[in-house]
Amino acid sequence: MKFLDKNTIKLDKELNELDKITIDFTSILNKAKIQYTIISGYVAVVFGRNRASEDIDIFIEKIDEEKFSELWKELIKTFDCINSEDAEEIFNYFLKSGSAVRFAKKDKFIPNVEVKFPKTSIDLWGIENKKKLILNNNEMYISPLESQIPFKLFLGSEKDIEDAKYLYNIFKDKLNKSLLKQFSRNLNIEDKFKKYLT
Repeated sequence: MKFLDKNTIKLDKELNELDKITIDFTSILNKAKIQYTIISGYVAVVFGRNRASEDIDIFIEKIDEEKFSELWKELIKTFDCINSEDAEEIFNYFLKSGSAVRFAKKDKFIPNVEVKFPKTSIDLWGIENKKKLILNNNEMYISPLESQIPFKLFLGSEKDIEDAKYLYNIFKDKLNKSLLKQFSRNLNIEDKFKKYLT
């Protein structure tokens, strides 16, 4: 793993199934020029955390129905939507209402990609401040670790806490500590931060 600059990480590794579906899905988003950021468990898994995960969580920018229809046409060449086969229904009754939509490779249900529009200011911040990950020469974008780590502590399950600890220990020398503390304050998890990460 190498930091090319403060916003770009280069990583070469043996790809697993989660990596492969993420590369395939994000390559379509990149080609469509959709702004997005990968969040949650896969961010820990891609950097080597050894745990089971069946999905990849992605926030995409809020786009209109016409742009979504164009994206849909590209996605369904490779993926099936688990929720519905109707693009209009997916856009109006899932994404616009704040619900997540799942896509899987054709004839498979697992692993799958969970897509949703951002709801909160933190969600939007993650897209606007995303970091580039070059995985085996494939470009994708992940949410900044300074927000991911506190959010994992905020979620609070054993799995999430272990994800937070793992990411913190790997990247602690590269993290913006003041930003990390700011997110910890905003999420009201300063006690958890002290307990698990200091």
